[in-house]
Amino acid sequence: MNDVADRYYDFLLERQPEMAYFAAVELDRHDGMFDNSPEAYADAAAAKDAFLREVEAIDAADLVGTPEWVAKALIEQRLRSEVAERVCKQELWNVSQMGGWHSGYSQIAMLQPVDTAELREQALARWAKFPGFVDQEVANLKAGVEQGYTVPKAVAQRVINQIGGLLALPTEQSPFYSPAVRAGDDTFGASMRDIVENGITPALQRARDYLADEYLPVAREELSISAIPNGADCYEAMLRGYTTIDRSGKDVYELGQKTVEANKAGVIELGRTAYETEDFSEILERAKNDPNDTFESREELLEFSKTMVERAAAEMPNWVGTMPEQAVAVVPFEEHEEGTGRSAHYNPGNADRPAEYRIPLDKPEEQSRGGAETVAFHEAWPGHHLQVATFQSREGMHPVTSLIWFSGPGEGWARYSEALAEEMGLYETVTGPISRRAWPARGMVVDPGIHLFGWTREQARDYMNESGRFPESMGDDMVDRIAILPGQLTAYDSGGLEILALRRQAEEALGDDFDIREFHDRVLENGTIPLGYLRQHIEAWIESKQ
Repeated sequence: MNDVADRYYDFLLERQPEMAYFAAVELDRHDGMFDNSPEAYADAAAAKDAFLREVEAIDAADLVGTPEWVAKALIEQRLRSEVAERVCKQELWNVSQMGGWHSGYSQIAMLQPVDTAELREQALARWAKFPGFVDQEVANLKAGVEQGYTVPKAVAQRVINQIGGLLALPTEQSPFYSPAVRAGDDTFGASMRDIVENGITPALQRARDYLADEYLPVAREELSISAIPNGADCYEAMLRGYTTIDRSGKDVYELGQKTVEANKAGVIELGRTAYETEDFSEILERAKNDPNDTFESREELLEFSKTMVERAAAEMPNWVGTMPEQAVAVVPFEEHEEGTGRSAHYNPGNADRPAEYRIPLDKPEEQSRGGAETVAFHEAWPGHHLQVATFQSREGMHPVTSLIWFSGPGEGWARYSEALAEEMGLYETVTGPISRRAWPARGMVVDPGIHLFGWTREQARDYMNESGRFPESMGDDMVDRIAILPGQLTAYDSGGLEILALRRQAEEALGDDFDIREFHDRVLENGTIPLGYLRQHIEAWIESKQ
């Protein structure tokens, strides 16, 4: 297993070295760039097929409880998902406002190391390749259009706006010029300026012009992925890839509906105390219009979020046995990211820099304090940061495990953490617990609703807005997010429900011997291991305790 993992690790970093910056992995060189040519995709597919055959031939029974078992689980799940998702041909419609190549590489530029003369030479070599990468992306989209693969018009327009935001920045403020700003080397700075002004900026302009002038007019009107060739099969493959559960879209939809109805009882219970009413709609309307739940400025929203993260960090040792040392910083979006439909998100850190909870600050008057609490707990403590930093600090894991992440267990833990934060006494608002309970599992309904059952934009927006979790102005943002990430929004509650079910199973089986800190350690110690493997791991722990 270690031999296969070694070779797969080398393959991943050779294929896409940029992923190292988001996974606390050290690179020998910093001049590589992902090859997005059709030939490279074909070669990679053949290599992945060979790796999958090798991994499937290894008997997991001989590895249970070892780091090799974790490596097998992660590699096997990733390879199976990627093979199944080939039906989607995602490289032919790689246009996304949710962390597309244009925003991903702008972050990579800001992480590019330039501390030595050799590193600065490598930086110049990497970014000289970027215009070719951009032009190949455009060529891939043209091939996609010819074969019937496009994204919804609204998504294309959001990406046009995002690239336009990058182009509007003067060179000195462009994220792609960040290596020069940080290096303090005039000669290097002049070379980097030349690459940005005469290479990167013209390439971005060509991409933006193509999207606006040629792609947008032929982009699809339909939100559903079923509008592309083999779209229904693509949805089921992506759904399983995100959740790591073998559950159909129809089954997810039905389970989500049942869970939403059950959650309403929790909202009514809180509303009875807070607003002296048992009417679900009235409770959410009262919460939405609560005068104590608003922000007056960007600065107030930012400081409130920082305070929530600090409070959660202080309480965390009472709920986990192993507390990671790595810090997490609350960081505002870059100016060009604001108002483009991208959500708050988490970026892992490493030994040299803290992790980041990146937060949009536009329209603070439309943000609620309760919502800000929930998102902070989801992204930082006890959510994503606790999970990622805990796994990063675990010794003995194969390094390939740092490069693989699944939404089902990852977002599932973060969703579970929103409820855990309430149990920890972290919420200060009345509205936070109400909106937290009103939202879960709606993604399990609206996502397949759009992609499988013909939901309209208005129907989806109204269903999500009913929860009161987000400002109504974000309704279209969420719809377009679902449109470009089919299946992803179902992963939060698919995973959260599974983790909660495992906790209830452990509490019932162990009784007074159940230790919440030990349970959380067991859930977290293997990272975002597929949910079937997580169940196997927790049930083995329960048996050992008995």
